[in-house]
Amino acid sequence: MSDTDIKREPRGSGEQYVLKVDGHKAVLTFQDVEGDKRITDHTLVPRELGGRGIGKKLVARAVEDARSEGKSIVPTCWFVKQQIDRREEWRDVLA
Repeated sequence: MSDTDIKREPRGSGEQYVLKVDGHKAVLTFQDVEGDKRITDHTLVPRELGGRGIGKKLVARAVEDARSEGKSIVPTCWFVKQQIDRREEWRDVLA
């Protein structure tokens, strides 16, 4: 499993990052609003994949993409907020 296994897909009015591992799917959903803001609203990592750092990998990808696209993240998902708060090097993307 590598970061390149994370796929970015359309989802309703937004998008999602998807990582499939061992037949299970982990996702982080987001939506761009107000030009340069990106709301991260939900993260789901199935119990079977817990403890493997998969949620952190999804957030890392969200941070990378936000930086490269000139977006700032509004983390309405508690998990995304928690992960960014834990890493000073990611805080520059917070709105």
